[in-house]
Amino acid sequence: MVLPPPVFIWSNRQRVVSSAPLSLPAVRAVVAAAWPSIREAERGESVLGQLGEIGFVLVSDVRIAALHQEFLNNPSPTDVITFPYGEIVISVETAKREAQQRALSLPEEIARYAVHGILHLAGWSDATPRNGAAMRAMQEKILRRALRGLC
Repeated sequence: MVLPPPVFIWSNRQRVVSSAPLSLPAVRAVVAAAWPSIREAERGESVLGQLGEIGFVLVSDVRIAALHQEFLNNPSPTDVITFPYGEIVISVETAKREAQQRALSLPEEIARYAVHGILHLAGWSDATPRNGAAMRAMQEKILRRALRGLC
């Protein structure tokens, strides 16, 4: 039996990128389409079954750098930080830079970070190069499936 997804709550708390290019309805659709594949990819350390909601907070590089310093002792901006209680913080500025460098749309890159964050909640780790490569491979597989399902 596949459990329904938790409630996904999206909050845009940055002012660097206007809301129109974020295309949050499209991002939400990709994340919803990715949910069954994420559940299939769960590992032993998954907390997904315990979460009634997952919050996605879109922030600036300045804000994510402050959180990165506070919780991971690293003062640099990063793409996404996942908290085990179900909050996923995403840097829109980093997503915009990465999307431009990789010739992708901004919504696709934000969806990538959202899936990455949920995979952390599903028990995946990228703490070592080997684990990181495996996690990225799973993330891309899930994204391909989700995007294919929406086209």
